[in-house]
Amino acid sequence: MPRLTDGRGYFGIGIESPKVGHNIGTLWRSAYAFDAAFIFTIGARYTKQASDTSCTWRHIPLLHFETFEHFQKARPRDCELIGVELTPDAIELRRFAHPQRAMYLLGAEDDGLSEQAARACRDILVIPVSFCLNVATAGSIVMYDRTAKQCRSMATQRKGPTE
Repeated sequence: MPRLTDGRGYFGIGIESPKVGHNIGTLWRSAYAFDAAFIFTIGARYTKQASDTSCTWRHIPLLHFETFEHFQKARPRDCELIGVELTPDAIELRRFAHPQRAMYLLGAEDDGLSEQAARACRDILVIPVSFCLNVATAGSIVMYDRTAKQCRSMATQRKGPTE
């Protein structure tokens, strides 16, 4: 299968204080499909879920951080933290230019991002929808958007300057 990215940069995606294990398995499978470098959780443990039918644990690592402070200490150098949350001042996903190196952080299904996490984010994205989405679905949409924009950029670069 061809890579979905140009090999420059990377991204990871995770959930802060996930409530439902099934969502982690679904997000993990989507992350594998979209060439994420890793997924992570903050404040909860992952257990194998039926939704992980691709056995993604064999292909993409899941990192677990006990607290947000532990997560911050382990964050890769020069890797932007981007939140995904329903907030009035968030940037609409369709208008967002994804950084080359990013970690996307989704909030818990019932409480969203903690205040501490929201403050640490370079940007917070919102998916313009009529009502709140399942956390794994929201993560999949963000990964699709990143991949689609990167593929579009790669196609433009291959065409070269127009005459």
